[in-house]
Amino acid sequence: MGRSRYTFTETDKPHFLTCTIMEWLPLFIRPYIVDHLLNCWRYQQTHHDLKLYGYVILENHLHFVAQAPDLSKCLSQFKSFTARQIIDDLQSKGADKALQRLRFSKRAHKQDRVYQLWQEGSHAEMVYSESVMRQKLEYIHNNPVKRGYVDFPEQWRYSSARNYAGMPGLIDVQCWY
Repeated sequence: MGRSRYTFTETDKPHFLTCTIMEWLPLFIRPYIVDHLLNCWRYQQTHHDLKLYGYVILENHLHFVAQAPDLSKCLSQFKSFTARQIIDDLQSKGADKALQRLRFSKRAHKQDRVYQLWQEGSHAEMVYSESVMRQKLEYIHNNPVKRGYVDFPEQWRYSSARNYAGMPGLIDVQCWY
């Protein structure tokens, strides 16, 4: 999981996580790139017992609440797999400016790669109560509203707010309430 010092000590509790693109590049405006994120989560739901309670994907970062027997490993694999997929796509589509920025912003200690997609760490917070879960889900779902992108949370395509509103979402989530 990069150089983050956070350890998931209570695997029976969900965690609120944030993942951010280097330099806050707006890469998630491309649907084919967002598909890599969703497909990775789907795989982890099936093969690693990932429980995804809520998520939002914005143009340059994402928030989600999840739980898994080994959430640290899931997060590390998520970042590693999606980074490879997204960088491969950017290369195949000739997105040279984005790639140049990802090369320039790569941390000096990352000697094993040319590009760095994700910022280090994930700002993990344990969700230890019902009220904290509600607060985190409201924050996640209202993020696009607060930014002025939509009027109502369920209007944002890349959010579990649709699932919680009884609408079909892009990925299955474990609705908390």
